[in-house]
Amino acid sequence: MISDAEARAKARAALISVISNLALTTLKALTGVFTLSVSILSEALHSGLDLVAAVMALVAVRRSRVPADADHNFGHGKIESLSGLAEGALILVAVGMILWTAVRRMALGDVGIREPMVGAAVMGVSAVVNVFVSRMLFRVARRTESVALEADAWHLRTDVWTSAGVLCAMAIIAVGTRLGLHEVHHLDPLIAIGVALVITRAAWDIMRRSYDHLMDRSLPQQEVAKIAALLEDHYPELTEFHRLRTRRAGSQRYVDLHVVVPGGRSVAEAHALSDHLEDDLQALLPNLEVMIHVEPREETD
Repeated sequence: MISDAEARAKARAALISVISNLALTTLKALTGVFTLSVSILSEALHSGLDLVAAVMALVAVRRSRVPADADHNFGHGKIESLSGLAEGALILVAVGMILWTAVRRMALGDVGIREPMVGAAVMGVSAVVNVFVSRMLFRVARRTESVALEADAWHLRTDVWTSAGVLCAMAIIAVGTRLGLHEVHHLDPLIAIGVALVITRAAWDIMRRSYDHLMDRSLPQQEVAKIAALLEDHYPELTEFHRLRTRRAGSQRYVDLHVVVPGGRSVAEAHALSDHLEDDLQALLPNLEVMIHVEPREETD
């Protein structure tokens, strides 16, 4: 099971993400209203969803550490996967809102913005902050194997690139305006549409991974191969194994299998072998729970 230190690290990382997203969402929203830029408003919406995602991740990582109980015999790890799925759905909602606003403004010809360099400065601050916060989240997510934190980190990493794109657009619009090239203002809704497309890809990836966990998809092939190789290394202590099944819930892995031992083995010997296999498998893969069913080999004359 996940240690208390890892659980605290996950909760601390999620809280930092909540605080940074709250600050950036507020800053971008105020800047979008001031500059009349749809691309900056789309970034404010993007950060707002990042804030919702961060709050959901914070709740998920705290709830997922609750031990198994009478109603949830296998613990609460899947709440992280539910969080990731919900976050992806929220991103798709944002995509629809961004596209509708951008296309509408282009159709109406309402593309003028003011003080684009103010917007560029805010986007620069956002990109720098999210670089550091997303790195921290990725680091903690890898160490604790948290699906919720990984989803949150990908949100912020996507925000870095979209903020950089809006920053470039604001700079180009500022230069074009000084040169009297007011057509460059059309770049604003076009960049907003580009932001929406990037977000769509991130949403799809997050929802796919979360769906796999909720549907008890088996562990990655390389991990299953490691398990099989470890079991084969224990021949002839066991004569064969079968019905190897794997799944994952949040950061927790589950493995169950049947092993066949020589029929002459005592119950105590078979139990000792099971304990030994369980210890070796848990050393092989982190956060692993193992269920082993022992079967005697039928002796033939």
